[in-house]
Amino acid sequence: MGVEDGDSKPLDLFLSIGLDKRTAENALVNQKVTSNLTAVIKEAGIDGCNKTIGNLLYMVATKHPANALIHRPTVVQYVVSSKIKNPAQLDAALSFLGTVGPETFKLSDFEEACGVGVEVSIEEIQSTVTAVLEENMNAILEQRYRINVGNLCGQVRKLHPWSDAKIVKEVIDEKLHGILGERTADDDKKPVKKKKEKPAKVEEQAKSDAVASVPAVEEEANPYSIFPEPAENYKVHTEIFFSNGDIWRAHNTKENLERHLKFTGGKVFTRFPPEPNGYLHIGHAKAMFINFGLAKERGGCCYLRYDDTNPEAEKREYIEHIQEIVQWMGWQPFKVTHTSDYFQELYDLAVKLISKGLAYVDHQTPEEVKEYREKQMNSPWRDRPIAESLKLFEDMRRGLIDEGKATLRLKQDMQSDNKNMYDLIAYRIKFTPHPHAGDKWCIYPSYDFSHCIVDSLENITHSLCTLEFEIRRPSYYWLLLALDLYQPYVWEYSRLNISNTVMSKRKLNRLVTEKWVDGWDDPRLMTLAGLRRRGVSSTAIYSFIRGIGITRSDNSMIRVDRLEYHIREELNKTASRTMVVLHPLKVVITNLDSGSVIDLDAKKWPDAPSDDSSSYYKVPFTNVVYIEQSDFRLKDSKDYYGLAPGKSVLLRYAFPIKCTEVIYGNNDTILEIHAEYDPSKKTKPKGVLHWVAQPSPGVEPLKVEVRLFEKLFISENPGELEDWLADLNPHSKEVIPEAYAVPSLASAVAGDKFQFERMGYFAVDPDSTPGKLVFNRTIPLRDSYSKVGNK
Repeated sequence: MGVEDGDSKPLDLFLSIGLDKRTAENALVNQKVTSNLTAVIKEAGIDGCNKTIGNLLYMVATKHPANALIHRPTVVQYVVSSKIKNPAQLDAALSFLGTVGPETFKLSDFEEACGVGVEVSIEEIQSTVTAVLEENMNAILEQRYRINVGNLCGQVRKLHPWSDAKIVKEVIDEKLHGILGERTADDDKKPVKKKKEKPAKVEEQAKSDAVASVPAVEEEANPYSIFPEPAENYKVHTEIFFSNGDIWRAHNTKENLERHLKFTGGKVFTRFPPEPNGYLHIGHAKAMFINFGLAKERGGCCYLRYDDTNPEAEKREYIEHIQEIVQWMGWQPFKVTHTSDYFQELYDLAVKLISKGLAYVDHQTPEEVKEYREKQMNSPWRDRPIAESLKLFEDMRRGLIDEGKATLRLKQDMQSDNKNMYDLIAYRIKFTPHPHAGDKWCIYPSYDFSHCIVDSLENITHSLCTLEFEIRRPSYYWLLLALDLYQPYVWEYSRLNISNTVMSKRKLNRLVTEKWVDGWDDPRLMTLAGLRRRGVSSTAIYSFIRGIGITRSDNSMIRVDRLEYHIREELNKTASRTMVVLHPLKVVITNLDSGSVIDLDAKKWPDAPSDDSSSYYKVPFTNVVYIEQSDFRLKDSKDYYGLAPGKSVLLRYAFPIKCTEVIYGNNDTILEIHAEYDPSKKTKPKGVLHWVAQPSPGVEPLKVEVRLFEKLFISENPGELEDWLADLNPHSKEVIPEAYAVPSLASAVAGDKFQFERMGYFAVDPDSTPGKLVFNRTIPLRDSYSKVGNK
């Protein structure tokens, strides 16, 4: 990027301190660096200097801690006077100042921390280099000039932190030459990487319900290690740039941080703050995992806080659901609070802002606000007298101004580069009773006003939210700085997006209210209530989320197969086996007496021990059994393992049977199959079928309703489609009203989970009655995620 002619003056200034032209030009590209470097040169009071000092001044301009700007002239003078004369000393100085912040300090402590006055002679360097090389001699002789010289330099600098790095490197190079002699052609060859040996294959016996191999390694390390400790929250990690050139650097004062740490005892305090305007979805499970999980991992506390500032969208139903589902997910809140608990404090702080000239009552319509923001123009009411705004805000509170006729706005920066600094609305009038606060208030704070303040009032150490809120960070800290409140550490993470569904509350609400689905807990939805009803456990959900990890990466789409993998892994270990025939085809065993009932043992688990009766269930075998219609065909083939005329199959846990006759009804439909069974079990057919028999002669098997679910949407990302409702999968739900089940299932209750052999994993639905069980398919047996890899 070229430098404009108008930049020639600062360019000349930067070149005058010995910077090379590329560095100087790059500095001009960044407005922040330009401003800081110009100020540093002014503080230095020099017309020019050598390259060593110039590079150190550039380092001060780009790395000086923002919370200690008051001390920058001091460190600049130490550089100019050559008391600090190398990058190692300056790094130590800046680290010291970052810890001290704006507080006063003893110069003797500062000088000791960064080695002022410490002289390391060439003789000391040579002696230390000799000792380090002797320690590493075996590696040097083996690797020769391929040895990591940087590592050797680091070992020397650890013993002499204030030594000149250039001199250290020169001495090491000289001594290596003395040990190894001249470089050879072999020294310049790249080392050949050894191929990793492939692990030996382990043959495992295939199981009838085999689960595919574990996919590529997922997140295993502690996901919370990226977060700082509460006592470290004195540093600046957000700067607020104003259109007039001012910069606010958000950091806690010593007093605010000490007051905060005294309240928390130095513990981590987080919060999970859902708005009670709908049911929680799997994205909220990730937020719980991060907020509750961090607090648990650090021995801290996590609030469940209802962000209830919009009474029109919030319902008691949602409030009760959220608390119940949080507990189902396995979390116990430190306290349950509501933003509305702080309405009085929020109101008082709004009055304080007005009194400081940092908020005003505005009368623009929503359309006018939008237009003025687009044009970056100030509201005509922005500079009204403070006393006038105070009176009008009181009138708003007393209900003397009509809804929509006034708002309270923050006086931020309408010309900012960040649209979230465009005088955000702090309060609006709504004559709507509040589900928690009742009818005490007719003005309600906005999310932008209340969220950061309540975080501060609750002494939250880590305010964690999704990446779309990153642009609001300057506004978050602007408000806390304006009110001189404690500032939590803010960090944003990527939101969870799963394929073939929508997770926008607005879209979910539309699906529910327009009855495209059967309520918020429809098993096809990714709501936590829907997943639970489908038969998914909270532990499977967390296994999935932990595998994804906590990152700030892009909001990439996670395939639903990946979630299903974790669900299947758990159910394979926890769901007992049973047999259900979804589409029954009658098979009459002609060589078994019609009055005979043979009780057989069927395994609940693939590896059920033979001496453990609790690992088995009883299944009756009579002369009338039922198999799946799809397990019979009239024409056999080599790759077909079902039943066909003249062919034998094995009935799971029972006997081989051979089809002897096909009985037809009208229109050539198959009414039933006649077969003979082999009581000796000498026949060894390849095909194994699940089945259900009449429990006694003439009595139909247990009838159950089975609901089969598929992906709710056809496209992977329906939320991006203009007509997203048109993408709904018309085959996302199939109801089988009368499937046949083994008698032992009659005692199942809502929430019980089973593997229907050869069919998939199923859970008992709450719609079940004593006379009719209803099963939801959680997932089929097949696994596509581990086959295609981590996506």
